[in-house]
Amino acid sequence: MANGIDPSASMAALFGTRVRRLRTAAGLTQAELGELTHVVSTRITQIERASGAKPTLELVRALDAALGAEELLVELWPYVYREAFPDWSRRFVEYSERAVVIRQYAAHVVPGLLQTEDYARAVLALDAMLDSEEQLEERITARMKRQERLSSPTRPELMVILDEAVLRRPIGGHGVMRQQLARLLHAAAERHIEVQVLPFDQGGHEAMGGSLTILTLTDSPEVAYTEGSDYGQLIEEPANVSRYKVIYDRLRAAALPPLMSLDMIRSTLEGSYRGANLPSKPERRRLAQEQLQQSGGRRLRGGGRRIPGGRRPRP
Repeated sequence: MANGIDPSASMAALFGTRVRRLRTAAGLTQAELGELTHVVSTRITQIERASGAKPTLELVRALDAALGAEELLVELWPYVYREAFPDWSRRFVEYSERAVVIRQYAAHVVPGLLQTEDYARAVLALDAMLDSEEQLEERITARMKRQERLSSPTRPELMVILDEAVLRRPIGGHGVMRQQLARLLHAAAERHIEVQVLPFDQGGHEAMGGSLTILTLTDSPEVAYTEGSDYGQLIEEPANVSRYKVIYDRLRAAALPPLMSLDMIRSTLEGSYRGANLPSKPERRRLAQEQLQQSGGRRLRGGGRRIPGGRRPRP
């Protein structure tokens, strides 16, 4: 335990302990390390004692380079950064990183796991509590880092329902939205990702006003998470989680089937979609069945999920 700081007390304490050990091994004083990283020596003291503001990503990169840490400090930074969020928010992120299935309904914006960097920047920049451009870049970096799991060996199955409003609102401008819609089409081509669109003509529903996420884990019960413009709530009580699972299933049943959803995204991207031309519900079902048969004789079950002749293979 260095200087009375217990490295197990928090990620910030662990980070500070690592910095101190690396600095000592390099034969540097706090003042000398401050000069190398362009901060005052008291800032180095704060980091080593896990006090004061969390270090920025820019400073962490400078510390990593000055101490020859070979990305160790940079790899720890997302965990230090996350401690700035409320307990329920941190738990949700931790659950997300362990989830084997992620089911999301997005009411207003594309979910973070499928955002392009420019779209993420436009969304995060809207936060009225944002303090600086540096903080914005930190949040973007953390969001992009979380997306890496979608291409990892332990990637989850991701099922996303987008409200039609998500497609219609040009966040970041038309150029950014075109790239974002193209990203959705590209992502939906992956076997472990499914995207559906809930059209306006479905009217009201139980999840209006916010977004909903259901996480399936292998080592603990399922959890749910609801989020609005300025709040978030983690639901862990099994009975309440079951209620939100029912809500999600209803949304999925009301949404367009996957292939028709991709057609809507594609037509929105091309600028030719008109809401008045949406087919009726029976017609959607008939067209979806035809599309699935043409793509390999697959059939629909429940809310329109693709069932390739039986159980969907795990990624």
